[in-house]
This record gives sequence, structure tokens and C-alpha cells, in this order.
Amino acid sequence: MSQADQPSGKPSAINIVFVGFMAVAILFAGYTGKMEEVTQASLDSAKTAVNLAIDLIGVMALWLGLVRVLEAGGLMYTLANILKPLMVKLFPDVPPTHPAMGAMILNISANMLGLGNAATPFGIKAMVELNKLNPLKGTATNAMCLFLAINTSSVVLFPLGVIGVRVAANSSNPAAIFLPTLLATLCSTVVGISVASWLGRKDSSFQEVESLTEPSPEELEIESSDNRVEEVEEADYSHLLYPTGRASQMIAWLFILGFSGTIIYGVIRSDTLGDFFNQDFISHWLMPILILLIITYGVGRGVKVYEAVTEGAKQGFDIAIRIIPFLVAILVAIGMFRASGAMEAVSNLLSPITNLIGMPAEVLPMALLRPLSGGGAFGIMSELVERSPDSYSAFVASTMMGSTDTTFYVLAVYFGAVGITRIRHALAAGLLADATGLLSACIFSSLFWMG
Repeated sequence: MSQADQPSGKPSAINIVFVGFMAVAILFAGYTGKMEEVTQASLDSAKTAVNLAIDLIGVMALWLGLVRVLEAGGLMYTLANILKPLMVKLFPDVPPTHPAMGAMILNISANMLGLGNAATPFGIKAMVELNKLNPLKGTATNAMCLFLAINTSSVVLFPLGVIGVRVAANSSNPAAIFLPTLLATLCSTVVGISVASWLGRKDSSFQEVESLTEPSPEELEIESSDNRVEEVEEADYSHLLYPTGRASQMIAWLFILGFSGTIIYGVIRSDTLGDFFNQDFISHWLMPILILLIITYGVGRGVKVYEAVTEGAKQGFDIAIRIIPFLVAILVAIGMFRASGAMEAVSNLLSPITNLIGMPAEVLPMALLRPLSGGGAFGIMSELVERSPDSYSAFVASTMMGSTDTTFYVLAVYFGAVGITRIRHALAAGLLADATGLLSACIFSSLFWMG
């Protein structure tokens, strides 16, 4: 038997959730007499999942194409330079010139731009480099725990995937989650960093070991010099760039001036400045403005915008196709669970608790599943949005999806890459950051929802 054919250990969390949903739905339907509804729901949900994925192809292709413009223009590396002074203060145990610092900065910058595919390789690279500074192999260092806390709660500037689902479901205000998501991630990031830093300082036993095995400045300089060749290299986008001249800069500035003029005109047409931003800007302007700003950035940076968009769109097509099996599985399970009446029973049971924090009871399964499985949570969020794209439940679920991360998956992938088995306070910091993100999503959703 090959290694690939051997059992991989205990069932995953999403496997347990999937089996639980299906089994409870069928058993509950048997007692409530809704077996016919459950059967029909299994077929309808499978069709809905495929249709949703097909609708997502165009949206994902467009936005990942636009994101490629930002990548080619070097925005991720610009963010990296901005973040570097802060990172040096957050990670005093990591030499500023060490490859780990560069990889962490690139990972966080990619997450801020919603580039999950680019962020994961940088994150694994960062863990490998951080492990070279580890005095206790197999045990997570304070820097590792803090990095994971930032990773699972990082500020998201562009929740493009969630907005894409809302667009595909014909939501009237697909970009309305932008501000609540940004504010929720800011809260979760602050909590994640604070908890990880506090618990790291509190663990005096590990600090003693670190101090006893801390390398000298000369050793750090030698190690940094030896490893400098392994720094993460900037991706080659030269084929998407052209020499910028004064004409490109002038065109970019004309776009900005024209955009400023449209805002002034919009304010003039509205009764007050507040009415314009509350009724028009947040609801309908954010998406077109974001597209215009991306195009303007590309022109100003000498990016071949059309070629970059079409190249990045290929990745969006592939991603949309790959999520079909996950959407089918989770949407069928949820559809059967709801048709059986079990979802309504659970919602009624938990409604007194969820109402205290402003969370619709039907969003609770997604909130519980989010730290365990990104695909499962995405499926629940997609189902809520597809069923009623402009409902408050869909708004809260969309904000939660954009402002939290799959903590257990991140811990398993990043720590597994370097053989870390004692994760110390990384899980506690990550879960507290997740809880903060979920609670903040409920609070800010109630403030920004205009249903």
C-alpha cells in the first residue's frame, strides 16, 4: 500500500459536521414526516450549488483579474515596505534582515489584499525561517504564535470572494459589507496581537529557555547573511509592464480628478453630504470606484491593464471550478437539514442566546464552523446569500466570512510544515481573535445594514 493510500488519521472536523447534518436531517425527517421534502431538497440543493459556482466564474475571473493589476504594479510590496517598521516592533526576537521578516511581511500584505493563494506560500516560508531561530524544535516560539494570530485575524482590505458571491446572487448592495468587514477585522487583529503578546510574556518558562539559547548578535548576522539568498523573491511581472512616461502619469491623475468631480456632483445632487454617503456611496459607488482606482493604479504604474486582467482571470476561473464539489456537499447537507425542520428547531432553541449579540440563529452554524473549515463556512454563507441575498442573515454571514479565518486549518498547515507539535498559546490567541471577529461582525452589521 502506498503512502497516499494509507489512512490519514482521525476524521476531519468538516467530515463530522457533514455526516452530522445528513444523519440528523434524515432521522429528524422520519419523525416529522418530512422525508419527501428532504428528498427534494437534496436534488434542488445540488442544482443550486452548481448554478452558484457557474455564476461565480465570471465574478471571480473579473476580480482576480483586477487583483493581478495590483500585483503587477507592486502594491503588495509597497504595503510590505509600509508594514516593515511596525513588524520590527512586533517581532523584536526576529532580526530585521532575516528572511523570516520578509516572508511574514509579504504574507500579511497578501492577506490584506485578499490574495489567499499568494499568502499561503509566503506564510509557510515564514514558518520555515522562524523555525531556524527556534531554541526548542517542535515547540512554537512567541514569534510563531504571534504570526499565526495575525494571520488568522489579519485586516482585509478587499473581501472580494464574499462580494463576488453577493454579486452572483443578485444582491442589491453587494459591496455594503466592505466597511463592517474592515472594522471587524481591525478589532479581531487588535485582540489577536494583544492576547498573543500577553500570553507570550506570561510564559516565563519559555522565555528562560529562549534567553539561555539566544544567539549572539554576531551569530544572527552570520545566519542572516547565509539565509539572505533564500529571501522570497518578487514575482516576475515584467511581461505585464511597460515603461511609464509623463503621459501615463497625466492620464492617471485625470482619472483621479474626474473621480473627485463625480463625488462633488453626487453631493450636489443629494440633499446633504450624509444622505449621499449613506444612501448612494456605500450602497452603489464602492464597487465601481474600486474598479476605477485599480485601473488608475495600473495606468500610473505602467501595467498593461487588459493583459493583466485576462491573465488573472484564468486563476479566477480555476478557483470557481474547484469549489463546485465543496459547494455541492455542504449545500446538500444544509438543504436537507433545513427541509427536515431540524434547522428551525435548533434556531428556536438558541434564539434567546444569539439574540443577545444580534446574531440571527440561522447564522450560528456558520459561526461555529468558520474556525474549522473555510469551505464548509463558505458553503453555509453562500446558501444564506443565495436564498435571500438582501436579508439581514445574509449580510451578517457575509461580514463574518470576510472578517474571520479558518484558524485550525492555518495552524495545521503552518505548524505542520515545520513539525511543531506543542503550539502553546497560538490556538487560544487565534480562537479569541475569531470570537472577536464574529462578535464585531454582528455589531457592525447592525450599524451598517440598510435593509
